[in-house]
Amino acid sequence: MRTALRLGFVLALVAATAVPMQRADAAGTEAPHLVIAQNFPDPDVSRFGNTYYAYATNQGLTVPYATASSVNGPWTIKGDALPVLGTWADAGWTWAPDVSQRADGSYLMYYTARSRATGRQCIGTATAATPAGPFQPAPEPLVCNASEGGDIDPSSFVDGDQRYLLYKNDGNAVEAPPSIWLQPVAQDGVTLTGDRVELLRNDQSAEGGVIEAPVLVKRPSQYVLFYSANGFGGDEYFTSYAVSTSLTGPYVKAGRPLMTTASVDGAVHGPGGQDIVGDDAIVFHGWVDGGRGMYAASLGWANDYPVVRGSRVLYEAEDSTLNHCVVRADDAASGGKVAAQIDYDDSWVERKVFAPVAGAYTAHIGYAAGYGDAQHTLTINGGAATVVGYVDHGWENWQEVAVDISLQAGWNTVRLQHLSRWAEIDYIQIS
Repeated sequence: MRTALRLGFVLALVAATAVPMQRADAAGTEAPHLVIAQNFPDPDVSRFGNTYYAYATNQGLTVPYATASSVNGPWTIKGDALPVLGTWADAGWTWAPDVSQRADGSYLMYYTARSRATGRQCIGTATAATPAGPFQPAPEPLVCNASEGGDIDPSSFVDGDQRYLLYKNDGNAVEAPPSIWLQPVAQDGVTLTGDRVELLRNDQSAEGGVIEAPVLVKRPSQYVLFYSANGFGGDEYFTSYAVSTSLTGPYVKAGRPLMTTASVDGAVHGPGGQDIVGDDAIVFHGWVDGGRGMYAASLGWANDYPVVRGSRVLYEAEDSTLNHCVVRADDAASGGKVAAQIDYDDSWVERKVFAPVAGAYTAHIGYAAGYGDAQHTLTINGGAATVVGYVDHGWENWQEVAVDISLQAGWNTVRLQHLSRWAEIDYIQIS
C-alpha cells in the first residue's frame, strides 16, 4: 500500500456515504454555442425591450448589427447601424462598437475608427432614436491621443447616476505598453468630465504584450473588469478578468484566465472580444473558417467571481476537506501538493464546486496510480455513487480521467472516496 499519495488542482469534492454504485446519467458539459456562424468580431450585445441587439467590427458594413429574441439565437443579420462615419474618420477601420441607452431614451454608440488627421485609431460617438439606427455620428472624435498610439475598444459603464467610458490606449501600435482607462462622462455620454484613471495595464508574460476589450461589471461585493489578452490572431488569445472593491482600483488580476482555447477543450479557438449580457450570459468571438464567429455561454457568479459553463475551473485537492488521508508536497503537481494515502474505506476528499446553471458538466480528475488499476467512488451532494477508474501508469506519471456529472445551480458538494487499490489525486477541474 502506498504511504504517500498526491493531490493538486483547486477543486472540491463532497461528503456522502457510499451507496450502491450506478452509472452517471449526465452527458457531459455544454460547450459554448456558436450563435453567429459568420465573421462577426468583437461582439457587443444588449437587450433593449424584448429584443437582443448585437453589433460588431466592420465586415463590409461599417457597423453590422443583428437581432434575436434570445442570446442563443437564432440571430438575424439586419444591416448597417452606422452607415456613415464622422467626417474625422476614414472608412474600413471601424472596430469594436458599444451601444447603450441614455437616460432620455435615446441610444449612444461608441466606435473606433481611423483618424484622417493622425493616422491612428480614435474613439467616436454617434446617436440614434432606436437601437437599429441609423446612428448619426458626431463630426469630431471623443478621445484621440495619437501620442499614446491612439485609442480603441470603447465600452460604457454606469454606476449609480454616473456614466463612464472605458477604453484602451493603443500602445501596441507604437511599441509601448497598453493600458485600460476609466473616463468620467456626463449623462449624455459625449461630454468628458474630470480626469481619466488607469485601471489596468499589460504586465504579465502570458498576455503577449496585449490587453484590450474592457468590460466592467458591478457585483454586490466588488467590481469585475473583464478583458482580452495576447494576439487575437490565434489560439493564444484569451479572456480574463480583474477585481477591485473600489471602482478606481487597484484591480487584482485573476490567477487563471476565464477562458482559453485549452480551458474550453478546443470548442472555441481564441475566445475573446467578450461582452457580458445581463448577469447570466457571456458572448465573445472565436475563429471559425478563417473568420471570427460569435459564441454565447452561461455565466454564473461564485462569491462574485465569474464562472463560465464549458470552461474549466480548477480546484486543488489539497485545499479540500480530507478524511483519513493526508496532503504531501510534490513539485510535479499543479499546486505543488497532492492528496495522498487515500487508502482506507473511510478515506475521502471533499469540497464545494460551483455550477453557473443546473445541468450536465464534466469533472476532469488529475491522478497517479500504481500497483494496479484503482477505483474511487464519486458522489454529488450525497447522491448515488459513480465509480471512477484510474489506470495504472505509475506513481510519478500524472494522468487525467474525465467523468460526466450532473450539478445543481450554485454550489455543490463533491466527494471522492476510496474503493479499491490506491490512487493519488492531483486536482479536479469542472467544466
